[in-house]
Amino acid sequence: MALGQRPRRRAREEPERDAPPDPSADPESVARTICLNLLTARARTRSELAAELARRDVDDDVAVVVLDRLEEVRLLDDSAFAEQWVDSRHRHRGLGKRALSQELRRKGVEAEVANAALDELDPESERAKAVELVRRRLPSLDRVEPQAAARRLVGMLARKGYGAGLAYEVVREEMASRGAELEGAAPDDDELV
Repeated sequence: MALGQRPRRRAREEPERDAPPDPSADPESVARTICLNLLTARARTRSELAAELARRDVDDDVAVVVLDRLEEVRLLDDSAFAEQWVDSRHRHRGLGKRALSQELRRKGVEAEVANAALDELDPESERAKAVELVRRRLPSLDRVEPQAAARRLVGMLARKGYGAGLAYEVVREEMASRGAELEGAAPDDDELV
């Protein structure tokens, strides 16, 4: 190593995740190992684990047995996953109910489970997060005409899953507090979707 050079870091050795399972190994053991490795990285839904097992050519009957057992020992719980997902994504990414609902649907969470988790998100919390997002973005729009700034802010909130009525109300109030008046009435929720 030359003078002044940093020593190279060794790459972290990870198990071969895409390596084909050993044909002589017990299929349930292989499926359980796949699931546990995935759950070690982060919480997953039953649907996500089932899709990964199918991708790795694990027999459907074996997958069902392993997934049922993981649920039985509470290593796999879609309702707990949904509650944690909603809380985390709302708090850290500022996502509204619509966006959270779509994400849970993509993760394979059943509609009733997703709705129960979304019901835990109270309207005041959602409104407070929308206000926080608008306040954070407003300074960057000081040189933009008020109507254009309002469109951008409402659009930002719509992309984050907030309803049009709430988005427009929050934007109008926050811009008014900075001395900007907006023309026109608030749009319906369907206008921004």
